[in-house]
Amino acid sequence: MYTTPQDPAVILIVDEDALTLTGVAATLDMVGYECHCARDAEAAHKAARALSLDLVICDVVIDGESGLELCKELRQMPDNEEVPVLYVSNSQAPDIIRRSHDAGGAYYLRKPFDPDVLIELVGKALWMPHLVQSRTSRYESASTPRPSGLGRRRRSEGRTVDLHRTKTQD
Repeated sequence: MYTTPQDPAVILIVDEDALTLTGVAATLDMVGYECHCARDAEAAHKAARALSLDLVICDVVIDGESGLELCKELRQMPDNEEVPVLYVSNSQAPDIIRRSHDAGGAYYLRKPFDPDVLIELVGKALWMPHLVQSRTSRYESASTPRPSGLGRRRRSEGRTVDLHRTKTQD
């Protein structure tokens, strides 16, 4: 998993339903993520400006407005361009999964959802290769030690092997 006690991933959860916010935040907090909650677009914008986000979890509808559009706006903010989005919803619209992916969503999870599936999808979203590289660069530029060996490589029989990927590079 991505997180370590000294460097938890920062996750913004956006949902107008307080029960969903509490449930998602509690589930992710128990496994070591740093969670911040927003119940509307204004609070989400404020949090996105103030935090260095690693992931956004957002309902597809926020206060009658499009959560898809909200996340597009959040990803246009400086330093948020690469932040993955996991959309959640109880929407039964036939094209909602396609629309969420078209809006830049990494994953879509239908409510109600299994907490174990949520944890698994969050872990997968945080380990997307371009995000690991971006996060590693952030640590190198800040001259701080990398958590959990991000970007660590080892030599194996003349090949460089990335410890977080299965593909070898010659």
